[in-house]
Amino acid sequence: MLKIEHLTKKYGKVYANNDISFEIPDGSITVLLGPNGAGKSTVIKSVIGFLKYDGIITVDGQYNKSPEAKRLLGYVPELPALYPNLTVGEHLEFVARAYRLKDYKDYKNELLERFELTDKVKKFGDELSKGMQQKLSICCALLPCPKVLLFDEPMIGLDPHAIKELKNLFIDMRSKGCSILISTHMIDSIDMLWDRTIIMQNGTVTANVTKEELDTSSQTLEELFFNTTEGEAL
Repeated sequence: MLKIEHLTKKYGKVYANNDISFEIPDGSITVLLGPNGAGKSTVIKSVIGFLKYDGIITVDGQYNKSPEAKRLLGYVPELPALYPNLTVGEHLEFVARAYRLKDYKDYKNELLERFELTDKVKKFGDELSKGMQQKLSICCALLPCPKVLLFDEPMIGLDPHAIKELKNLFIDMRSKGCSILISTHMIDSIDMLWDRTIIMQNGTVTANVTKEELDTSSQTLEELFFNTTEGEAL
């Protein structure tokens, strides 16, 4: 479980996140939805431990910056950060050694095949296209089998096959009990995969709704999004 309590992050006098609280149970997908600059990436970067903030973030009951919590976290950034002098295969071997993984090679090969990287294992990181770099970044995040997965705009740069596989992967990981947090501004990219959607605007939460709640309302997700970010909050 990922739990965020009263997360607040300021840059000078500007609130990037203002008293954000929510939790993601095991085996569920939560989407952070909002326009650019809403504060979604700040939430993700705070959870992963890149930023200083006020509030409390725990992963499976552990403080998020503790070694115990970091072993449970997987992170796919919006912009892939690869090592230019490591090949695709060496990136995955590096992750396996860093996490001291055992019996991982079958899963590694499964990920490479799933994201069409099998024939790229000897390519260096800086030789890959943006889409291929994103696929490798996803594979690196998944290899340690984390309990909590964070995705920041994961669909950007991916081809249709990779998008389909990533959506299938979301479903697979949820069925295995993972807590998944996806940040995006692309409403149609998430379809109806999510269990809860949190809509953000100007660093605050403007709506927090489950799929069941939305299904029983008279609104679509798109209508809720525009009502809460451009019109009267409902």
